[in-house]
Amino acid sequence: MPATDRMIARKDGAIGWMIFNNPERRNAVSLEMWQRAAEILAGFAQDSSVRVVVLAGAGGKAVVSGADISRFKDERQEAEAVAVYQAATDKAYQMLQSLPVPTIAMIRGYCIGGGTAIAVSCDLRVASENARFGIPAAKLGLGYGPKRAKPLVDLVGPAFAKEMYFTGRQFDAEEARRMGLVNSVVADEKLEAAVADMASTIAENAPLTVRSTKLTVNELMKDAGDRDIARCEAAAAACFTSRDYREGQAAFMEKRKPRFTGT
Repeated sequence: MPATDRMIARKDGAIGWMIFNNPERRNAVSLEMWQRAAEILAGFAQDSSVRVVVLAGAGGKAVVSGADISRFKDERQEAEAVAVYQAATDKAYQMLQSLPVPTIAMIRGYCIGGGTAIAVSCDLRVASENARFGIPAAKLGLGYGPKRAKPLVDLVGPAFAKEMYFTGRQFDAEEARRMGLVNSVVADEKLEAAVADMASTIAENAPLTVRSTKLTVNELMKDAGDRDIARCEAAAAACFTSRDYREGQAAFMEKRKPRFTGT
């Protein structure tokens, strides 16, 4: 396990939290942070008590301000080092995108480069009014291949994606909302409450239904020939034979709040 205190994992009931903890560099991400992030996400994926995961940044000034450029000479200079770094980031993104439970990015301050990519890889994004987004690859000479570019294109469309990539400029929270990059924008002092309310709402809903619909939406985003429709149909069918389906009906008839167990 990578030895770093720059990634924090904690649980609050059914909500898992992954926090980027490098505030002195506005949570710029190093190789060991990427490696630890993948392990944290793998742990959440295996924990049946976790029903939603929130990603956030420590320090109040950024979620992630990009890669830790001060480490480029060691981590992203020679071909072999670049390959190791790329493999670590690919694994973290893959773990995030394939997590079976919903993910929420809580965005305050800078969300730049890898930060934008992390946010885009989440299912939902809630931003404070002071949030700033951008992908400065063109200002650094970095390349974005199809695998890394597709999530942004899928989310905001080709025109906005090209504007972000071509200009490398920063977009404010309202611009991000208009292009569909974030689900909502709230006052800075209300951000934690808004995210906590969204996470709690999701966590209280039927887990099998939430997981099934996430799977189905994600499969529909793939090319038709790559979709696992049978898996989606099986997941949906499992909802109708679950205890939670019977509990949902009983709670509705009895005019009470359902108590879902994920079974």
